[in-house]
Amino acid sequence: MDDPGVRPLFPRALRRWELVGLDALAGTGYGLVLLVGALARPSPVQPWVRCLVVAAVALPVAVRRLWPLPVFAVVLTASAAGLALGVVREPFAAAAYALYTVALTAPRRRREPTLAIGLLSALTALLATVGGGSPQTPGRDVAGWVLTGCVAAGGAWTIGRAVRERRAYAARSAGQAAERAVTEERLRLARELHDVVSHTLSVIGVKAAIAAHVAGERPDEVRDALRVIETTSREALAEMRRMLGVLRSGEGRADLGPVPGLAALPDVAGRAALAGVRVDLDVRVEGRLPDGVELSVYRIVQEAVTNVVRHAAPARCRVVVERAADEVRIEVTDDGPGARVLPAEDGLGGHGLAGMRERAALYGGALAAGPLPGGGFRVHARLPLDPVPYGAGLGEEG
Repeated sequence: MDDPGVRPLFPRALRRWELVGLDALAGTGYGLVLLVGALARPSPVQPWVRCLVVAAVALPVAVRRLWPLPVFAVVLTASAAGLALGVVREPFAAAAYALYTVALTAPRRRREPTLAIGLLSALTALLATVGGGSPQTPGRDVAGWVLTGCVAAGGAWTIGRAVRERRAYAARSAGQAAERAVTEERLRLARELHDVVSHTLSVIGVKAAIAAHVAGERPDEVRDALRVIETTSREALAEMRRMLGVLRSGEGRADLGPVPGLAALPDVAGRAALAGVRVDLDVRVEGRLPDGVELSVYRIVQEAVTNVVRHAAPARCRVVVERAADEVRIEVTDDGPGARVLPAEDGLGGHGLAGMRERAALYGGALAAGPLPGGGFRVHARLPLDPVPYGAGLGEEG
């Protein structure tokens, strides 16, 4: 977390013209320093020529962000001319300053010895220091200033390339993070839509089938089935509207209402009973669970009971939710045939078990599902109370 007592130098990112202004200020200050030295040093060169050379060395850096390569070329040429004429004696600092922008903006070539340039510059500076000279205090000869300029240019190029790579890496990382966030949100919405729609449509489908079967013999039962269909479809439409409202507004979960949890499990049992599945609930949880874990428990139970309604009704179902020391265990069993009795209408199979496994894995848990030896079907899941990152879970139980 950021230290609230530390404030950044600039509270916001500087605009382009503000950066140009800072460069102009730096160039002007450096130019004044060079000008004082050039005018104070005895030289056969006319004063106006010295002023012109100093201006060509220092002032173009003001627009180095606008035209990086031309500015570097002008500054380097002026620095070399000033050194040859004896007007200025500086370690090509302005040229290195301009070269940094070139390194920062120029596209990287396939084979570019940036690392070699940086190592050679560091080694040259080290040898010069050990040998008695220093890049900061070179000798008066032109070769010393040129060597110092090469070291400065190599360092500027290496730093510019390193900053460019860091920014590119940060941009790639941000793009990948955004893509992962979009994918995770899409999967979350897909799970929520599947859990809501699958459960309610299963109840509607079963009751509609019952009504069609007894339409001519038991009209009272038909009316009861139609009332169930009406109530269930209205609830499903209300939930769908809330979710679609979130998608349109982009305001997250704020419009979804209370997140369903353990307290809503009797409603799941009640809707299943309307479709001919008797659900015995046994919830052994004391205290409050983390919101995400509680929602996952609810959705796993809801989907498991929905599968019983869809594939085993009429049947009896037992749901056990218990809290251990560091995890929540879910077990849903039924006395149905233990296999699918109705094929998927689209021929592609359902997504219920996959969705339940995704929910368990999302919190570092595990889920196993399959027929029981003596008949019926069992779903068993474990969710840690201290979730671990997705993909680092306990795997799938055998």
